[in-house]
Amino acid sequence: MSAPAKQRQVSLRGASAKEISRDALLEKLAHDRELRSYQRRASAAALFIQRVWRRYIVIKKVSEQLREEWEALADCYEDHMSGAWISNNLLRPFLFFVTHSPILWRCQIRNVKCITKCFGILLQSISSTDTYQVFCYLLLSMSMYYYHVSLSYWFLQTSEDKLFDEMLMLDQSDFATKEIPPLGWALANIVNLAIEDDDSGSYGCFIQGLDCKLYTHAVNRILEKFVPWLESNQHSLKWDVDEMLMTSDCIPISANSDKCSDIMFYFDLLKPVHQQWHLRKLLSLAKDSYGAPNGHLIKQTSDNQGSFKLQDVIYFYYYFLRIFSILNPANGALSILNVLSFTPGFIAEFWEAFECAIFGATVHMSHAVKQNKETILDQTEANSVTRQSRSMKESGHRWATVIQKISRRSNDESTASPRDIPQIPVESAADSYDSWDIEAMKHGAQGISKYLSCALFLFCSTYAHYLLVLDDIEFYEKQVPFTLQQQRKIAASLNTFVYNSLVHCANNYRSVIDIAVKCLNLLYERDCRHKFCPSCLWLAPARKGWIPVAAAARAHEAAFSNLQAVDVSTIPAVSSILTTVPHLYPFEERVQMFRELIKLDKVSRRMTGEVSEPGSSSIGIVVRRDHIIEDGYKQLNFLGPKLKSCINVSFISESGLPEAGLDYGGLSKEFLTDLSKAAFDPEFNLFSQTSTADSTLIPSMAARLLENGMELIEFLGRVVGKALYEGILLEYSFSLVFVQKLLGRYSFLDELSTLDSELYRNLMYVKHYEGDVTDLSLDFSVTEEICGKMIVTELKPGGRNISVRNENKLHYVHAMADYKLNRQILPFSNAFYRGMIDLISPSWLCLFNANEFNQLLSGGKNDFDVDDLRSNTKYSGGYSETSRTVKLFWEVVKGFKSDERCMLLKFVTSCSRAPLLGFKHLQPTFTIHKVACDIPLWATLGGQDVERLPSASTCYNTLKLPTYKRSSTLRNKLLYAISSNTGFELS
Repeated sequence: MSAPAKQRQVSLRGASAKEISRDALLEKLAHDRELRSYQRRASAAALFIQRVWRRYIVIKKVSEQLREEWEALADCYEDHMSGAWISNNLLRPFLFFVTHSPILWRCQIRNVKCITKCFGILLQSISSTDTYQVFCYLLLSMSMYYYHVSLSYWFLQTSEDKLFDEMLMLDQSDFATKEIPPLGWALANIVNLAIEDDDSGSYGCFIQGLDCKLYTHAVNRILEKFVPWLESNQHSLKWDVDEMLMTSDCIPISANSDKCSDIMFYFDLLKPVHQQWHLRKLLSLAKDSYGAPNGHLIKQTSDNQGSFKLQDVIYFYYYFLRIFSILNPANGALSILNVLSFTPGFIAEFWEAFECAIFGATVHMSHAVKQNKETILDQTEANSVTRQSRSMKESGHRWATVIQKISRRSNDESTASPRDIPQIPVESAADSYDSWDIEAMKHGAQGISKYLSCALFLFCSTYAHYLLVLDDIEFYEKQVPFTLQQQRKIAASLNTFVYNSLVHCANNYRSVIDIAVKCLNLLYERDCRHKFCPSCLWLAPARKGWIPVAAAARAHEAAFSNLQAVDVSTIPAVSSILTTVPHLYPFEERVQMFRELIKLDKVSRRMTGEVSEPGSSSIGIVVRRDHIIEDGYKQLNFLGPKLKSCINVSFISESGLPEAGLDYGGLSKEFLTDLSKAAFDPEFNLFSQTSTADSTLIPSMAARLLENGMELIEFLGRVVGKALYEGILLEYSFSLVFVQKLLGRYSFLDELSTLDSELYRNLMYVKHYEGDVTDLSLDFSVTEEICGKMIVTELKPGGRNISVRNENKLHYVHAMADYKLNRQILPFSNAFYRGMIDLISPSWLCLFNANEFNQLLSGGKNDFDVDDLRSNTKYSGGYSETSRTVKLFWEVVKGFKSDERCMLLKFVTSCSRAPLLGFKHLQPTFTIHKVACDIPLWATLGGQDVERLPSASTCYNTLKLPTYKRSSTLRNKLLYAISSNTGFELS
């Protein structure tokens, strides 16, 4: 290939003699053009910087000059200056040189003095009655400035409500903290500015000279606006639980979340609110205002600024409780609840004021409680005086003036006045429904004032929290914090309130209704375990509103099935009552509802073709009497919900021979009762008996070590479910703690007495031990012997190395109770529950408490009413009620011992207990059939009688009774027959 031709050369005028190519020329031109463009941009930038710098210098000089003139003007300030003068000559220049000063200059001492001087002038102007001269709102905006909030200039001649609304409506994107609005930070700053802290950062008293009444009024005014905003925005404040960590102060912290750090910092600012000295100080002021802790505490006076009542304290802590609950739903309210619950005398004093509002009469405290309260308050005053060491009297007075202006109230603000309602009579209360239907609560949440609603919410929250740690000794023997009569009043008030709130569908008041239900249920469960209320108390509100059983059952089932899918407001009132507080309906009616629900389920299954009637495709099983558990488990456990179908049982006797007779329901009942008797026997190691007097059943810890132990417990759950589904009564009752787990309820310390009375007494000894508890050599672990093995379980991580001291003994007591009542038993109850709900819907179980569940299962008493059985008995084969043998039979049965009567009942019906609602509900009806046995006349005259034994047909609940002539013969033959434990073989 030949070399490329030489490129053409061009020459430039004025250039050197050397010629360059065309491409090089173009490249050079482009470079020159870019250089000239850069020079133009550099010149423009320099000019811009010069202008900015000149403007900065001018503003700095003007600002400095303006500040010097402002300082001179501020030194000549006089009290008679008008609001317009302060606005134009004081505030506008001040805001200009403060906002236009360099960052470093803002931190200079001189500028701080200017800010202090400005505040001083504003505080002095607040004492004026001229509305336009009131500038306390500036204090709020400037206090927020220190917490990363930049506010634009506010027109200071605005109303208080409008100001708060505008603070809430500010664009949150302009602020570094988006979870808390400016009004929330203003609230936290007010709380902190009113508190004096020492060098270590701890709190102990208010600043010297502070008017605590005005401080409370001011905080309440802000809370009235801030809390509704939080409630309306609480869905956007939800925590991501998976990202949370828990600190020792129970504040949720996300490892990489600014939101959590902001909330943590906000909680830290509010820390003085949940300290006891703060509450005691406010209580002492409320007491000193009228010289008595009650009576006038809820009375509205015309002097709003000077009055201070317990009502103000209630509002204060109600709002803060709501704030902590919303910002940290998991456990944020614990700090407030601990202070309210465990401040001595507060709950008692609170109930006195609340009782006055409900019953319209002043209830005097006992001398001991009053003396205790006065001593506490006096000690608080002494401590406050000792800690006020800083000289802040002048700033305290100014700050008091600020909050006085913030706290001003409208004259038309209304509160509830005490109603003229008679007190509940103590003597006749147990005999009267009307006594326990509290008049003031008959309209529910809609019929009480705002104050009573807030007070009820705070009281129920506090007392429900306190009830969790209140043991039976304190509740029943020492009767603290209330007497049993006061407990009855509390229960009656809450019972009436909850019922009427649900009846009137007060869905706008769900928060106070829910917490009232929680407190009411805690009292009701304690009453079920150890009675302190008459039965009519719980039934009083709803006694005139009971609806037919069938309708109530259908409504309850529909409401429970749709509870997760529909709005609460669409659930009928009767359904809300049955799902929330079923105790308002009599137990007998709820049992009928339970039967009606099962009846509806059977009809539904029959319509879908799932039901197998006796004799037609029923489930047939063959059971050896000496292997009843194994055979039943192998043939029935895999059925699951299909166990609802009828089962046909054929028994093999212990001798290996098939037993005579056909099963039309009676043998299946006998199978279930005999299986449960064998499986619940403590020697089988699936269940054991508690150490209490009633010897109820509880799962044995050794069941885990048995082969298929947990599967057998699940199978027994299905057996119990089958018995409940078919209305078959079993002869055993479960521990109330175990039943609580089946009903989905948590157990607390006071319930330990029903499980292990000895352990409960020992824990009470530790709880009330007055010496050094380290002498007992306890740690946070428990050692148990299970099947010859010693097993050590720690109550908390590292519990073996944590000694029990006086400081943590209460924690140890409740940790031990929680282990025994909840953690240890939970795996067994879960297995049992899984089996039982294959046949019994959880919605059916929620109609009953633990005691009622045992009655539903076992029929209650170990005896029956002979007259009730006699009036519901049929006769066949020639017998009638007037037959001689029949009369002898009833005479003999009345003469039997209770256990002999139970043996007779089991001989005829395969169950030793009577139907829960009486023998009229026994199906088939109890029948006595005549078995004619003719003997020669001479034998009768010679003293002989019929030798044949009575027999029974359990499938028809029929007693086959020979025609005995003498009562002694009838008694002996009958006792022999019922003691032989055989079915049809005597026939």
